[in-house]
Amino acid sequence: MPRNDERLFAAGIYLISFFTAFLGPLIIWLIKKDDSSYIDYHGREYMNFFISYTVYGIVSGILVILLIGIFMLWIIGILAVIFTIVGAIKAYEGKEYRIPFIFRIL
Repeated sequence: MPRNDERLFAAGIYLISFFTAFLGPLIIWLIKKDDSSYIDYHGREYMNFFISYTVYGIVSGILVILLIGIFMLWIIGILAVIFTIVGAIKAYEGKEYRIPFIFRIL
């Protein structure tokens, strides 16, 4: 079981993303990844999530021309909020959460 401060930082990666989508989580991850494999796991998971959903958003933005992109943008937005909240809760509970539908790049 991860320590309490590790759980807080891991959950903080997800929660700060509501205010700074990329920079806040990146700073926490880069500063704390060497201290804890738990924080490193959640930082990598969030960065993969961010990259994946950015790609999905770009593709959906292009598909707006065909009108299907409008619906895809809504779905992507709703899923991003849900997966971020679930990720924060699971990180605080001390569990390693794998976000669905993302590319594992990092």
